[in-house]
Amino acid sequence: MANRERLGALTKGTKFWRGPQPATYTPETCERLRGGHALPLECSPTSSQRASPPKQPALALYLPPILATRPQLRPASKCQANGAYAREQFKPQATRDLEKEKRRLQSIFATGKEPAERKRKTPAHQEPVPEPDRFEELVKEIQDRKEFLDAMEALGQGKQYRAIILAEISQKLREMEAVDHERSKELKRTLSTT
Repeated sequence: MANRERLGALTKGTKFWRGPQPATYTPETCERLRGGHALPLECSPTSSQRASPPKQPALALYLPPILATRPQLRPASKCQANGAYAREQFKPQATRDLEKEKRRLQSIFATGKEPAERKRKTPAHQEPVPEPDRFEELVKEIQDRKEFLDAMEALGQGKQYRAIILAEISQKLREMEAVDHERSKELKRTLSTT
């Protein structure tokens, strides 16, 4: 009950529950809005120095801001000033090897026929590239991680990386054991067949 009394006292005469007041426009602005013209984009500095706008009668036309103006096209002069019509200049580039074309034409004029394209000789016997040894790769990876950990400890950040690096090293060691186990199986097979 006390809350209602306080609320009534606060809202009495403050127009708390009423909607927004209709905007008051100058007669020139009202004329522009009635005629469907857009409001000027720039205004003179003296227009904002007026003390108070003249009062309009209570029946003044109120339009929401969305309906008050119509979208206008910008004049071409403003678009040109903003650079909207500026085009990037075309820069021609060679689309083919001009030196190769010159040599081809020289050959045609000298012999009367087009030259056969030269094929690059490929070596007849290519040596197979040996597969990298996974065990050796793992040893190098472990050494890299140890060096990284030493560098981080020298910088004072060893605690931050120690657990991660040691976990990676133990994972590499397990992989090395698996590779070693496979190698020993293969070696036993080859020894048993001979």
